[in-house]
Amino acid sequence: MTEAVDDAALFFNPLDPAYLADPYPHVAELRDQDPVHESPLGIWVLTRYEDVFALLRNPATSVEDANISGGLNEMRQVMFADLLEEFGGDERERGDRAILNLDPPDHTRIRKLVSKAFTIRRIEQLRPSIQAQVDAVLDRVAGAGPWDVVDELAFPLPFQVITELLGMPEGDRESIRNWSHALTKTLDPIISEEDMRAAFEASDAMTAYLDEVVPWKRAHPADDVLTGLVQAEEDGDVLSAAELRDQIVLLYIAGHETTVNLIGNGMQALLRHPDQLRRWAEDPALDATAVDELLRYDAPVQLSRRITLEETVIRGRTIAPNTLVMTHLAAANRDPAKWGPTADQVDVGRPDASQHVTFGSGIHFCLGAALARLEGQVAMSSIIRRFPDLELAGDPVPNGRITLRGLDSLPVEG
Repeated sequence: MTEAVDDAALFFNPLDPAYLADPYPHVAELRDQDPVHESPLGIWVLTRYEDVFALLRNPATSVEDANISGGLNEMRQVMFADLLEEFGGDERERGDRAILNLDPPDHTRIRKLVSKAFTIRRIEQLRPSIQAQVDAVLDRVAGAGPWDVVDELAFPLPFQVITELLGMPEGDRESIRNWSHALTKTLDPIISEEDMRAAFEASDAMTAYLDEVVPWKRAHPADDVLTGLVQAEEDGDVLSAAELRDQIVLLYIAGHETTVNLIGNGMQALLRHPDQLRRWAEDPALDATAVDELLRYDAPVQLSRRITLEETVIRGRTIAPNTLVMTHLAAANRDPAKWGPTADQVDVGRPDASQHVTFGSGIHFCLGAALARLEGQVAMSSIIRRFPDLELAGDPVPNGRITLRGLDSLPVEG
């Protein structure tokens, strides 16, 4: 049984500048001293691997915000009441039909339909195209002096891949990229009014755009995921207009923003551990384990939420029904009880690296995990083998996000 600690002495504060700069010392304290932590914000935070893994797979939990009672959910409603009214009140479309925000049976039905257009075989067929895109970037930056991994590769590559995979029309990619970037802020447990307004504006713009794209795709079917989603059918069931739109938005965010962070965070870790960079570069057999180790070491998705549907007891702490619980994936990924005394170190040959929880677990395990692994493997292995003497050319610039934590800039040379 764990002992509750004095909240005044230790509490989860993701807005602390020290946390934003490096969350790992803070979550290590929580994991050691108060692993089942009740925040003053009215949410609970889990930081140990065993607890995170179990809750992610617990069928007596929900991902639907309507099941939250009080706390942070009510605070957001009060804080952004004027914005909600300005942008359509409770009737506005907010992505509630995306599988990330749905419980069974709706989640089961929609994921089955979406999965038909998102198979492992289809993803692996993208390898030659991804390799060609990476090679083209590396050809361009070779010998040109310092360059930025995020700006030149980590940001445009996954955006291009998910756009082509979906089969979106040409000409609107810059707008979609900006909308997607704004929408990711809503995944943070705390968000400013400015960022919430930008997210509402992006949501409305994306909705209007997709309301035009879907009829266009019906009239111009092709061998792509969007056509597959439009045509997806199982036992006479199809996606509604809102369901279809929300899955497309989710695929853009999950298929783009998270992979940007994987490549940026992963390359930063390798550059700060040059022995591991050289080890991977010299041994192609490490391609698979190295990517999973970097996903474990500095998770591109740091938090995942669950809402309790019944009284839940974890390590002697009782969590009431309808309570928001944040599973801290990044903290769990560095739990010494799971990963041993080297949990805070990079080991590209770690044999059990794939057991990380960066992609979640259970019924909400990330649908795009195979795509993220493929893009990360091709991009990072190509960089370190093309430029074995690569090093930092300046200070990395963090993106300032809590949940989708990554970099806005990673300058390199060599």
